[in-house]
Amino acid sequence: MRTTTGWMTAEGTTALRRVRLERRDLRDDDLAVRVDYCGVCHSDLHRIGGLLGEGALVPGHEFTGTVTAVGAAVTAFSVGDRVAVGTVVDSCGVCEMCRIGQENYCYEGPVTTYGGTDRVDGTRTQGGYSREYVVRDRFAYHLPDGLGQAAAAPLMCAGITVWEPLRAAGIGPGSSVAVAGLGGLGHLGVKLAAELGAEVTVLSRTPAKVGDAHKLGAAETLVTTDDRQTRRARGRFDLILDAIPVAHDLSPLLRMAALDGTLALLGYPLEQAVRILDLVQGRKRLTSSGTGGRRRTAELLDFCADHAIAADVEVLPSARVQEALDRLGRGDVRYRFVLDLSDLDRPADS
Repeated sequence: MRTTTGWMTAEGTTALRRVRLERRDLRDDDLAVRVDYCGVCHSDLHRIGGLLGEGALVPGHEFTGTVTAVGAAVTAFSVGDRVAVGTVVDSCGVCEMCRIGQENYCYEGPVTTYGGTDRVDGTRTQGGYSREYVVRDRFAYHLPDGLGQAAAAPLMCAGITVWEPLRAAGIGPGSSVAVAGLGGLGHLGVKLAAELGAEVTVLSRTPAKVGDAHKLGAAETLVTTDDRQTRRARGRFDLILDAIPVAHDLSPLLRMAALDGTLALLGYPLEQAVRILDLVQGRKRLTSSGTGGRRRTAELLDFCADHAIAADVEVLPSARVQEALDRLGRGDVRYRFVLDLSDLDRPADS
């Protein structure tokens, strides 16, 4: 077994502690990746808090790094290559979803980057809040030139999570897109939708983010607590990306969707009430998206490299991971925390 260092929760608590970890010896189609930067996702908070499963774990499922070793059968990667890894690290490879490049919906169940079950040995996967990760080569991506490692890391979860519904809805010039929740997901939703040619509106409870929304590419900010503004927006948007990370009332958003318009729920993957009449009135569509498959992820990275799109990040040494999680819980970040894992090379008391 290989050994590395990372940040793990203790079962029954949300506190993280620095620990030694074991990684598997490389299989023929594996890469060993030195994790350089790992994004801090709101779903990490959900998992640590027990909302999406319990038990001790190493979080982190959006990271970039450098290949340090390759398995005997690997031909597409070499030592020294810059790579990115996202939320899925294996799948059955043969079901209909896998065959069309939607491994995230694998009928046998995708193997998630942490908290999943390895298909070969049955061990629990541990994530990217660590200095090394061993991953099957099919689920690593070359990081294009021009994308910095820190700002690219959130593309592997937040970016692909908004990219898939944008592509599924055929968003382009002439489309009208709204983004609710201007956080880690939402700010990338604004950037990507605008670059695709859509007219983008940010939906916000306060006007405090008007300046940021404009800088990100939004044409307008609609204050959802202003009844006059929400009434004028009835039936206006072809697609609404709902990136709000807590339970909330869906009816006001559905009323803003156009005829045959779509509300895509992305930020809160748990139960929420839906008033069916809000779907009936205008033939609205309610959908969701769970991260992305290999085809769309590779497409996203190329698009972002071609159009100079990356996340707006605040980089912290990994020893400050608890601070990042606490501040994320309060919404105190513009717009994604990224951990620099290089401090794990130093002794714990240094």
